[in-house]
Amino acid sequence: MRTPISFLAALAPFVSAQTVPAQLFSGLIPQKVLATAKSLPAPIQYPQYTDTSVGHWLDFVPDTWTSGFFPTTLYALNTRKTLCGATPTNGLSTGDWVTLGRAASNGLIPLEAHNNQGHDVGFLSFPFVEELAINPTNQTALTAVKAFAADLAARFNPVVGCTRSWDTADPTDFTVIIDNMMNLEILWVVYGLTGNETLRNIAITHADTTMKNHIRADGGSWHVVEYNSTTGSVIRKRTSQGFSDNSTWSRGEAWGIYGFANMYKHTKDPNYLATARRMGNYFLKNLPSDGIVPWDFNAPLIPAPRPADSSAATIVATGFLLLGSLETSAAAGKVWIDAAINLLSHITTLAWRPSWQSLLSNGTVNWPANNFLTGIVYGIIALLSSCRAQSNNKRAAGDYYYIKAGNDLISMGLATCTGS
Repeated sequence: MRTPISFLAALAPFVSAQTVPAQLFSGLIPQKVLATAKSLPAPIQYPQYTDTSVGHWLDFVPDTWTSGFFPTTLYALNTRKTLCGATPTNGLSTGDWVTLGRAASNGLIPLEAHNNQGHDVGFLSFPFVEELAINPTNQTALTAVKAFAADLAARFNPVVGCTRSWDTADPTDFTVIIDNMMNLEILWVVYGLTGNETLRNIAITHADTTMKNHIRADGGSWHVVEYNSTTGSVIRKRTSQGFSDNSTWSRGEAWGIYGFANMYKHTKDPNYLATARRMGNYFLKNLPSDGIVPWDFNAPLIPAPRPADSSAATIVATGFLLLGSLETSAAAGKVWIDAAINLLSHITTLAWRPSWQSLLSNGTVNWPANNFLTGIVYGIIALLSSCRAQSNNKRAAGDYYYIKAGNDLISMGLATCTGS
C-alpha cells in the first residue's frame, strides 16, 4: 500500500525539512558500509555491535538474531541510490549494493533448514524481502521467506493466542516478548505472496493478545509476558533487558510502536492505530528534556545518569514516520513526523561517530549484561529502510534504522538527498 500522494503533499508544508540532520545523507555512510562489506570474514560472520573504545565491529555467526540487518543495510543503500542517484559527494556509486546484498545474504540460507532464533526468523528474512521488492521471481528469496514464515507460524499456540518468543526448559511456560511485534511482518509478506489466510490470522491473533497483555493503561509496556501454554492464562509480566519488571524498556516500546502501526497498515483495524498512538504518546511524554532516548524510561538518574540507546531512538523514529503517514489527517501526522525528526536530530548530535566503523555510538545492547555505549547494526538500518516501508509496502535496529529513516524522509517528500 503506497502512502497517498495527496496526503504527503498536504503534510509537507507542515514539516520543517531544515531540521533534518545532514548526516543522514552523508557520503560517509556508504563508505563505512562498503568497508564493512569488504571485510566480512570467511566463513561469513555478521557485525552486531562494536567495542566501546574505538568502535570496531564485533562479528557473530549467522545463527544470531541480528544477522539479517547488515545484508539489509546493503539493500537499503540500493534504495537510496534509486532515490538519490549517484553523485561525487553521496558516495553511492562506490558499490553494487544489490550484488553485495545478495552475497551477504547467502550466509543466511542454511538457516532456512535449521536455526536457533525462534521468533526472530522474521529479522533473518529482511534481506530476502528486500530482494523480492527488486526481483519478485527470485526463487532463492521466495524459498527463504516462505521457510521463515513457516518457522514462525509453527511457534503459534492457539490457546495462548501468540507465537512463542523464547524456548524454555518447562514447555508449559510460554514466553512472549514485545519485540515479536516486528517479526509478524514475515507472515504478512508470505500472505501477500500466497493468500494463506492462516498466516494472516496468526498475525492478527498475536497482535490482539499482545495489545491486551503487554501494554499498560498509560501506554508503557512490559518486555516479557509468560503464559501457561495449556490454559492460556498469564503467569507473570516482567523484564529481561529493562530496569525492572514494572519499568518500560525503551527499545521494547519502540518495537511496539512500529509493530502496531504496521498492523494498522495491513488491516486498518482502528484498535491498532489507537495502540500505536497510545504507546507513542507515552514515549514522548516520558522523553527527557534533552531529547535523548534512555535505555529504560524508569531507570534511576542517580547515582549515575541513564545511558542512552541510539537503537531505540532510530527504531522509534522510523515507527513515528510510518505512523505519521498512516494518520487520518495531515495535522495528526505532523505530530509524529516532527517527533521523528527531533529524535533523529538529537541522537545524531549525541552519537554520530565519523571515526567508528558504525554510524552511531551510544547504543545499549543489554544494560543488565553490562553491554552499552556501543554502535549497533540494527540502529543503522532504521534510517535506510523506512522509505522502502512507505514506497513499496515492504518493511524494512541504530545503524540500519538510521539509514531507513533517511530513505523514508526522502520517499515521503520531507527531505532532499542532501538533508535540506
